[in-house]
Amino acid sequence: MGLTRQYLRYEPAALFGLVASARAGVAFVALRGERGRYAAVPACEHVFVWDTRKGEKVLILKGLKQQVSCLCPSPDGLHLAVGYEDGAIRVFNLLSGESTITFNGHRAAVTALQYDHLGGRLVSGSKDTEVIVWDVINESGLYRLRGHKDVITQVVFLKEKNLLITCAKDTLVKWWDLDTQHCFKTLVGHRAEVWGMALLSKEKRLITGSADSELRVWDLTYIQEVKDHDEPEFKKSKGSSLPGAEENNEEDETLEMDEHPEERIVKCSKVGSIMREGRDRVVTLGTDRMGKFLACHGTDTVLEVFSVLSEEEIQKKLEKKLKKARKKAKQNSEEEPERSVKLSLQEEIQRVTNVKASSKIKSFDLILSPKGELKMVLLLQNNIIELYNLDLSAQVTQAVRVSRITIGGHRSDVRTLAFSSDNIAILSAAAESVKIWNRSTLQCIRTMECEYALCSLFVPGDRQVIIGTKTGKLQLYDLASGSLIETLDAHDGAVWSIALSPDQHGFVTGGADKCVKFWEFELVKDESSVQKRLSMKHVRVLQLDEDVLCVRYSPNQKLLAVSLLDCTVKVFYVDTLKFFLSLYGHKLPVLCMDICYDGTLIATGSADRNVKIWGLDFGDCHRSLFAHDDSVMYLQFVPKSHLFFTAGKDSKIKQWDADKFEHIQTLEGHHQEVWCLALSPNGDYVVSASHDKSLRLWERTREPLILEEEREMQREAEYEESVAKEEQPVVAGERQGETGLAGKKTIETIKAAERIMEAIELYREETAKLKEHNAICKAAGKEVPFPVNPILRAYGNITPSAYVLEVFKKVKSSELEESLLVLPFSYVPDLLRLFNEYIQQGSDVELLCRALLFLLKIHFGQITGNQMLVTVIENLKKTTISRVSEARDVLGFNMAGLQFLKREIEAKEEVTFFADATERFEEKKRKRKKKEKMVLTVL
Repeated sequence: MGLTRQYLRYEPAALFGLVASARAGVAFVALRGERGRYAAVPACEHVFVWDTRKGEKVLILKGLKQQVSCLCPSPDGLHLAVGYEDGAIRVFNLLSGESTITFNGHRAAVTALQYDHLGGRLVSGSKDTEVIVWDVINESGLYRLRGHKDVITQVVFLKEKNLLITCAKDTLVKWWDLDTQHCFKTLVGHRAEVWGMALLSKEKRLITGSADSELRVWDLTYIQEVKDHDEPEFKKSKGSSLPGAEENNEEDETLEMDEHPEERIVKCSKVGSIMREGRDRVVTLGTDRMGKFLACHGTDTVLEVFSVLSEEEIQKKLEKKLKKARKKAKQNSEEEPERSVKLSLQEEIQRVTNVKASSKIKSFDLILSPKGELKMVLLLQNNIIELYNLDLSAQVTQAVRVSRITIGGHRSDVRTLAFSSDNIAILSAAAESVKIWNRSTLQCIRTMECEYALCSLFVPGDRQVIIGTKTGKLQLYDLASGSLIETLDAHDGAVWSIALSPDQHGFVTGGADKCVKFWEFELVKDESSVQKRLSMKHVRVLQLDEDVLCVRYSPNQKLLAVSLLDCTVKVFYVDTLKFFLSLYGHKLPVLCMDICYDGTLIATGSADRNVKIWGLDFGDCHRSLFAHDDSVMYLQFVPKSHLFFTAGKDSKIKQWDADKFEHIQTLEGHHQEVWCLALSPNGDYVVSASHDKSLRLWERTREPLILEEEREMQREAEYEESVAKEEQPVVAGERQGETGLAGKKTIETIKAAERIMEAIELYREETAKLKEHNAICKAAGKEVPFPVNPILRAYGNITPSAYVLEVFKKVKSSELEESLLVLPFSYVPDLLRLFNEYIQQGSDVELLCRALLFLLKIHFGQITGNQMLVTVIENLKKTTISRVSEARDVLGFNMAGLQFLKREIEAKEEVTFFADATERFEEKKRKRKKKEKMVLTVL
């Protein structure tokens, strides 16, 4: 067997250049005991927590591969729920930064998350049109709610009632009763998608935002239902004094037919609309935690802020209005105007101000500080976070921008990257600025304004950089001062490519004006200064028939390769500019190319998704490789090797071997098109830039990469993906109605089921061996040593049944039901017998009862039809009821004890509070008497 060539693996080293992704919302989080200072934002697959006062990143909540699509902080401020593009939800602890809980239930991106007021339940809505309620404490799914026909846009828990409100792009707002898990009311008053909603005025008012400039306002009246068990189709009703309900002076109870069954719980009536200034759809609609302020924004740069009056403020306004009306009526000698005086909706929900941001707003969050200031954090489309303060005590309420986090990234996509010759500095340039980054610290050390940059290079010596722009200019910058030294009009069209000559005396540029221009560095003397400065001198020009897209020198500086818009690559002699070779074969223009270090090979990447490897001696095509699923945007050889990297619009970076024509490795991390990449001169680092606004650094490790293993890992990943896309297992006897199981089949649930099956197999084998051993001992009439299974020995010589329990306990709570669902029935009888044994011992009663009830539910027919299991079920019935009663008694005792301690502490605190108050009062009294004495003395 011949020796296989060894490659070294490139691993992701860092993500930088990103302040925040615009995919999910921004949220204030409580950190270090402070609210309103720290903001959590999505950053591709991670979540960054920024200190808005200092503009520093204080915490990174690391994700896996999928992009973050939704954020929701818990009411206690200690946790943050994060939804991802693949439908997973992870709950992070903000103190440790670790992910504590993972929920898998949705088949598409999570679009809405909301905690209940205690933080014990979490509800999620998704692009798969389904809503799932999760139990955060037990770390498991409760149930799935189906009914919407399009993407869920918002979900809201009601505090007082066990109700849930959801809205979606299907124009509907649905009300769900979580006790019975069904939709009891649907609001159909919207003509277009419902993009957001919020509850106001102690949950007595609902406000919804749609695709127009109206915010629709609905009054909610909660009707206390009096259930009649004998006649469920009737309801007892009496004259209600609830606001909005009709007056009924009859004292006798009347039985009437319930024409609208949904109005037994809540009555919803539209009271009017508030007009927004924006004409487009609502993007985000939200309130602060107290519900005093409401804000919304569209697809523009304006955030509209409204103030919601409390009941006391409404009463005061009414009294004032009534007083005026009475005075007016007295003057005109009219009757009492009490009934005609009402507050309009615009008076109850008043416009406070409009906040004009510097760019399009993608999301916001509000918080009312104890000082009476309203703090607003805005996540903008162009990689910026802005914090505004609104002083409510001022006569003219005007939002003031307090801070702005910008230095961490570009405002637009990075279109060109370059490494300095010492591998330390990285240049990135976009439509508005050039930034220089330190590779080791990933800090931005220089920011310089520029025109729309398309290509760049470090001048030899790394003290200056040259930028080629879309307008055809060459801009020369000095890094020490961060200033623009010189601007030259190089081309009549865009400068698409720039390449440094191997002798480092000059460079070549190619542009959209069908010209290749040769430049040399020179030192010129400025009139203003004594010292000479670097400049660029135009030496020669090569006129061509088509636009030039890319230019590259061969390492010996004898040849120049030029990629043209006619899909060909022309190779010329540098000294005479005579034509040498034409490389044709691509179906679409060649966007990128590179020549290897020894000048023998040239690799070209095209918009036709192919990479072709050519020999530079005769121009023959060695191999054509299907490289990416979209255009190949950038290609570069690793220094001193025949390996090269390609970047594509399919968001992937791939490494190839130009000698063996093999795909070596795929670097996955970017979530959108990769525009460019750059390799460090020593080949140890790769930096890439993408449309997702992120820059990623990849580092070459010392770990060898074996192609067969890499292919095997790729096949495993594909299999795991296919498992998640498979049809979900059906529970026998369960109708596919409004509700369903919360979890979904994943590779983790299959692995958990396999572990349970293996444990039961081991239990069966060991039990059979033990029986045989006992028979041998009996026949021999003496004790024969029994060989212990190595797995059981590793667990501390436990029994086989105890080993099954250990394996069972290690199954994640959120994956338990799905694991049992894929478990074959042949293992269930053994499991039920073991459950009986465990429950009798009193171990993990809660977990075992949960699993037992689920198994009985899904295998009811087979269990009841199996005569062998009748006695097992009878025994389980007795032991389960007794053990659950014991557990309930212990729980009740503990609850009573905790409530007693709570009352004791409260009583002590009240006594202390009154003692402190009395002391303060006595102190004031003494001071007052002292003052009076002094005054009397003076008199």
